[in-house]
Amino acid sequence: MGIHGLAKLIADHAPAAIKEQEIKNYFGRKIAIDASMCIYQFLIAVRQDGNVLQNEDGETTSHLMGMFYRTIRMLESGIKPVYVFDGKPPQLKSAELEKRGERRAEAEKMLVEAQEKGEQENIDKFTKRLVKVTKQHNDECKKLLTLMGVPYIEAPCEAEASCAALVKAGKVFATATEDMDGLTFGTNVLLRHLTASEAKYGHIQRNFQFKSSTSLSRTGRSLRLKSHRLTSWFLRLGSQFIDLCILLGCDYCGTIKGIGPKRAIDLIKQHGTIEEILENIDSKKHPPPEDWLYKEARRLFLEPEVVDCGSVELKWQEPDEEGLIQFMCAEKQFSEDRIRNGCKKIAKSRQGSTQGRLDSFFTVTGSLSSKRKEPEAKGSAKKKQKTGATLGKFKKGK
Repeated sequence: MGIHGLAKLIADHAPAAIKEQEIKNYFGRKIAIDASMCIYQFLIAVRQDGNVLQNEDGETTSHLMGMFYRTIRMLESGIKPVYVFDGKPPQLKSAELEKRGERRAEAEKMLVEAQEKGEQENIDKFTKRLVKVTKQHNDECKKLLTLMGVPYIEAPCEAEASCAALVKAGKVFATATEDMDGLTFGTNVLLRHLTASEAKYGHIQRNFQFKSSTSLSRTGRSLRLKSHRLTSWFLRLGSQFIDLCILLGCDYCGTIKGIGPKRAIDLIKQHGTIEEILENIDSKKHPPPEDWLYKEARRLFLEPEVVDCGSVELKWQEPDEEGLIQFMCAEKQFSEDRIRNGCKKIAKSRQGSTQGRLDSFFTVTGSLSSKRKEPEAKGSAKKKQKTGATLGKFKKGK
């Protein structure tokens, strides 16, 4: 689920924090990708006649096709993807997982009814609701990525949390996921629709986070230069951003009854923390959940269990073409010509991605004025003339 309604809230109250860019803008970038979210998308989207793709043995192959071709598409665009797989879910998520199980059981009943009535539209709808990423799906994708020469990481807990940690540690540029809680975990940049289908591709949504004070000042300056619509209070939220996300609804605890996004913003602006909000609202009109675990949820967002970024070494290697042929063709029955052609694309992308980005060599520490420089004055007038522009200072990046 992520954070309920956060994407719309940011779009409404801080529109300049969202940009849509073409994939070419991320050439040379290392991006941590929520693997489970991608696999789920592939199982939903990569279908034929409404059904998941299968080989002759009845094994599902939609996830492998999606992972193979969309990863190649990123590599061809100069992106260096690193997939991050979920570990064990936190204990706080048990209630949410139980609810999901109940929804799946209900979907199974509805599917049976739709099949009995021959309602194809409902059959497709409820079939997709029953999609679940399994250990086998994960293991097969890990094997595929290894053969493709693309690194992956096994997170100890939530993948989004480890993605955010990699961003903050400078190992990667951004987190790519559809769940907005990547922002709550503290990623500096969140990319959405990066692994979308061809029809949606080319318009990647980029969201900046508001939690870290360091990122706040940097992000705030860059955004204010581009738009005055950005609400200043949003930038000042700081750690209160986590409390706002909890009020909106997350995977780890319930919410206060009757408190929607607009009211949640007003309460955070007025009171600052959930503790202060609870002391000042009418608990009869807006009752909080019994034994509300908001403090535990806050702590989980602030101090999540993540991968040891210091020990992470990300390497992109040449594809194992014969290994891919054995796995994808001999075992999973993909077309050999198509897999070999994909290998050529991977190899070619590696040759084209060695140049890197210009901003990886230089870090901007000043600003450039848009004013034109006036003609140089002569004599004493030259001393009195004010400088029309200040050159930005550059220093060599680390």
